[in-house]
Amino acid sequence: MEELVSVILAAGLGKRMKSKYPKVVHKVCGKPMVKWVVEAAQEAGSKEVIVVVGHGREMVEEVLGDEVKYAYQKVQLGTGHAVMMAEEFLPLEGMVLILTGDTPLITSDTLRKLVEYHISEGNDVTILSSIFDDPAGYGRIIRDESGNVVKIVEEKDASEEEKRVKEINSGMYVVDIAKLRAALKEITNDNAQGEYYLTDAVEIIRNMGGKIGALAGESEEIIGVNSRVQLSVAEKVMRRRINEKHMENGVTIIDPDSTYIDAEVEIGRDTVILPGTILQGKSKIGEDCEIGPSSRIVDSTIGNGCNVMYSVVLSSSVGNNVKIGPFAHIRPESVIKNNVKIGDFVEIKKSVIDEGSKVPHLTYVGDAELGKNVNMGCGSITVNYDGKQKHKTIIGDNVFVGCNVNLVAPVKIGNNAYIAAGSTITEDVPEGALAIARSRQTNKEGWVEERIKKGRL
Repeated sequence: MEELVSVILAAGLGKRMKSKYPKVVHKVCGKPMVKWVVEAAQEAGSKEVIVVVGHGREMVEEVLGDEVKYAYQKVQLGTGHAVMMAEEFLPLEGMVLILTGDTPLITSDTLRKLVEYHISEGNDVTILSSIFDDPAGYGRIIRDESGNVVKIVEEKDASEEEKRVKEINSGMYVVDIAKLRAALKEITNDNAQGEYYLTDAVEIIRNMGGKIGALAGESEEIIGVNSRVQLSVAEKVMRRRINEKHMENGVTIIDPDSTYIDAEVEIGRDTVILPGTILQGKSKIGEDCEIGPSSRIVDSTIGNGCNVMYSVVLSSSVGNNVKIGPFAHIRPESVIKNNVKIGDFVEIKKSVIDEGSKVPHLTYVGDAELGKNVNMGCGSITVNYDGKQKHKTIIGDNVFVGCNVNLVAPVKIGNNAYIAAGSTITEDVPEGALAIARSRQTNKEGWVEERIKKGRL
């Protein structure tokens, strides 16, 4: 096969998005739109990808890194002009896939079929088209009586008869590079917008004796994102694809319509995802878990056999057979090891909870290290902040912390120690000791009656 490269047009601002960010960096299921297109081109066999950038070029380059080459379109003068900016990066011969950075739903399978059709038909240009019941807003594919493609006409330049055509141009093509170079020299901006249309190159190549073809693709795949409403449509389609992929791989998703899973999330087989769950970033969920309902996990690893219910886990690591929630908050840089229980209304912040430990309810653990088989009583707190700096609490193995205990860091609790309920601990506790830090109870009999007599109650 001839060498295949890709040019992705991503220089537009996207005014209808009403955003300070370039349109193509807005995310669909956790991944920037343009990155979806780059990956589809690469998976379709493109040896090199050139992205044409303009508005907000730094932000586009930041999300794509050095996996592509960049051409700069300083002034946006149309799609033809954008391709001209990328011409220096093209080889002398071969094929070029021309794509748009705002079509995240395009798949590598469709692009592969487009290239294969281009080769098998011996075309010089092959257009990816589609049939729309309502083609408004799209350029039309104009054919002759024999069905041959004659030209593409932009809607603003189309006659009333041409506007009634339902076969639309997706803005994606495979083009012979040598023919493209020749056509780019002939394009003019003599049209309603004063722009250099890439579509004119198709007609120029045809007039040079080139063969033009069109392959109809799924209308869903060529939806362009030009507004927040269209972004939500793309998000919904992509979310369905992602959820179906996980279900095909052995994951049970009770209600796909209310389950939100980002593109790079991994989920093990026989895990059940309950409604209202949001899995984001590069999260990895093990096998035989139950996640949800209404849980959010971001950039975290969850082991096998875990249950995360009505809870949030952010940038943390969770071992096997861990139960979290309901209503727990695991903040970034926490490590929850095997067989741990994190109960309701518990917050863990930048802490390590070792195997078999329990933090059942109404507890805050911050900047702490808990050993194995620790029990944190209801309402216990690691007091980690002195108003200027954070300090660490270290709790050994088999420690029992009673209810309503304050552990004022920095403090260390030795193995097998007990902390009496209601204590405020400000000094280290030796191994095997019982620590009590509370005032002895005093009962003043008759105090209430006396206060009433004096009119103070």
